[in-house]
Amino acid sequence: MLSVKRERLPISECESVDALVRTDLDAIAKDSDDTVKKQMNDFHELFKRYVSSEQISWDKIGRLPAEMVVDHSSVAKVEPSKAKELLGKLVVLKLNGGLGTSMGCEGPRSLIYVRDDKTFLDLAVEQIEHLNQMYDTDVPLVLMNSFNTHTETEKIKHRYENTVSIYMFEQSRFPRISKESLRPIPKDAKSPHSSWYPPGHGDVYRSLLRSGLLKKFIDEGKEYLFISNIDNLGATADLEILNFLVNKKDPPEFIMEVIDRTRSDVRGGTLVNYDGKIRLLELAQVPKDKVDEFKSVSKFKIFNTNNLWVNLKAVDRLLSKDKIHMEVIVNQKSAPGGSGMIIQLETAAGAAMKNFDRAIGMKVPRSRFLPVKTTSDLLLMMSDLYIATNGSLVMNPKRGFTTVPLVKLGDKNFQKVKDFLKRFQNVPNILELDHLTVSGDVTFGTNITLKGTVIVIANHGEKIDIPSGTVLENKIVSGNLRILDH
Repeated sequence: MLSVKRERLPISECESVDALVRTDLDAIAKDSDDTVKKQMNDFHELFKRYVSSEQISWDKIGRLPAEMVVDHSSVAKVEPSKAKELLGKLVVLKLNGGLGTSMGCEGPRSLIYVRDDKTFLDLAVEQIEHLNQMYDTDVPLVLMNSFNTHTETEKIKHRYENTVSIYMFEQSRFPRISKESLRPIPKDAKSPHSSWYPPGHGDVYRSLLRSGLLKKFIDEGKEYLFISNIDNLGATADLEILNFLVNKKDPPEFIMEVIDRTRSDVRGGTLVNYDGKIRLLELAQVPKDKVDEFKSVSKFKIFNTNNLWVNLKAVDRLLSKDKIHMEVIVNQKSAPGGSGMIIQLETAAGAAMKNFDRAIGMKVPRSRFLPVKTTSDLLLMMSDLYIATNGSLVMNPKRGFTTVPLVKLGDKNFQKVKDFLKRFQNVPNILELDHLTVSGDVTFGTNITLKGTVIVIANHGEKIDIPSGTVLENKIVSGNLRILDH
């Protein structure tokens, strides 16, 4: 998605556009249930902030004081005898709104097979099942689906109901708007799916409330919600963080897990001290003339994993006062059928942290951030670089060092999962790999070992087949299997 910004509209024009959109939203909600009406009201609030072009002031951004970010290594360990009591206060929520289209798959991303014939959802359930069995507890697993993923996920829910207490709810559905007119695309609540979009994971708080689950969990004595992306295979329930929250005097109401930022992380969010308060800063919010500065890993040194720990009663309190405010993220896309451009207004769950008392970041090991967004990521997760245990992936101790190889597979031949799987008879041994780049019509045989830096490039009209049993170490492989030292 491409982020876009608007110049501030004159007040009179803002009021005029807002009145037209309000009329459109009322027409969409006519004869609909209360849920649709509430969602249109929520969208209207987001739209008003969008046309008024609220923007950050770069001069108010300062370095984070040390107390705003706690290191995970300083957090006390948990005695096993205390685990059951702690876990009785926890709810785990996975963000399950995304489709697998970026990797050429239909349906929910969570149903893509990742490893050992298990999907993201299988692994998430296995993690919770193991936790509950080990400590004789009943941590519930909650899935926030979008209208794109809800039906397919509901169909397979029965597979897990005897394994864990699993709950699902559907997040809001907002109308796409025309970039040119700023008017909503759908004409009524029954307009085609292509007229709507799920408004980002910042919607999790209101949708959890409307599902009735927020009240249910608070009434049951649950205290903390652990939120993470379902395709982050490192995001497991951490007893040390939970213990920190439960037993600390005046604990933070919100913790964002962060990691050391690298050059490959520059498009993601970072934490900043904004006018004296901690705040998530996303690339989409950065003025154009400050983008290079934002991407500097020497100035902005931490990266948001989107692993979030949130106090449930605080969520309830803030929502009751309408005080969960998140910055508008503006995404521009081509309209289906090529009929112009449309705009989606979204929010990020981590941006809510500024509303919570004593919110902090917690620097965690990078092992807690293992996202799978591309087939390059999938190659790593399927390889011998990781060992799968009880639904969790941990780095193979035989690697000897903790850095993850940089893998770049060419889009044309490797972007779709089905094409990716055809090009590897089995996943190569990469325990000693530092960097892999593959481009063009390339296939790999069985039992291949890659070490150091390996570059394989088939030019247009060429095809490269890496024979079974090949060991490539610091090699460049080009047309007709010419193998050069790197």
